[in-house]
Amino acid sequence: MLRTSLHEIETSEELKKLQEENENLMVCCGRMGPMCIPVYDIMEELEEEYPHVKFAVMAFDNPEAAIIRNDPACRGFMGLPFTMYYKNGKTVKATTSIQNRQQITSILNEYFQK
Repeated sequence: MLRTSLHEIETSEELKKLQEENENLMVCCGRMGPMCIPVYDIMEELEEEYPHVKFAVMAFDNPEAAIIRNDPACRGFMGLPFTMYYKNGKTVKATTSIQNRQQITSILNEYFQK
């Protein structure tokens, strides 16, 4: 279990449901480690600024996270976290490793315009 204030996804079915119910969805799949925590913190800050985006996390070591780990967009990824951006249920962007606020907001602004 991840210790963030973000919605934590526990099953692949829950992820699919969130994809269906939210036009814009950002999911960070990681651990409570030095590369992941900064991304979670940024996501927590952005929740208020991007009310049209659903932000969620998923524990990388959860067997149910295979739905993200095995996504073709993540092929070749080496570092945590794996961050997925879904638009209308489809993967539009995926990143690996630590991201700063500017990198994240650039993606949000490109794919999830208001």
